[in-house]
Amino acid sequence: MKRVIIFTDGACRGNPGPGGWGALLRYGNQEKTLSGGEANTTNNRMELMAAIQSLAAISETCIIELYTDSQYVQKGITEWLPKWQKCHWKKADNKPVKNADLWQELEKQSRRHHISWHWVKGHNGHIENELVDALANKAIDKLHE
Repeated sequence: MKRVIIFTDGACRGNPGPGGWGALLRYGNQEKTLSGGEANTTNNRMELMAAIQSLAAISETCIIELYTDSQYVQKGITEWLPKWQKCHWKKADNKPVKNADLWQELEKQSRRHHISWHWVKGHNGHIENELVDALANKAIDKLHE
């Protein structure tokens, strides 16, 4: 089975506001970058979109190491998601889970692969994290062109 390393990031100017996401996919010596943006969104939605779109871009089942600087994404997928599903997409306070549409899509994409989720500290000189942060911000810039 192929092994793929993914780095993701999301960004938003204002929250809500214009947002972007970026991803770097690495398979052996090959690298591919992805990015996109939305005119009115939140940082958390862009963090989720980066993970969703990077997983969706892989056509076959793979072993994946996914790195994000979003504890929201990392903890959400590894810890909170099973509880939300069991409680019909309600949090402990019985309020609806925010971004449930994207969490459901992320869970769907995740089922296709064998994923290890990793958190990295953002804006801390991590080369790949800085690269995907730049991709996310360029995607925001493109919204204004």
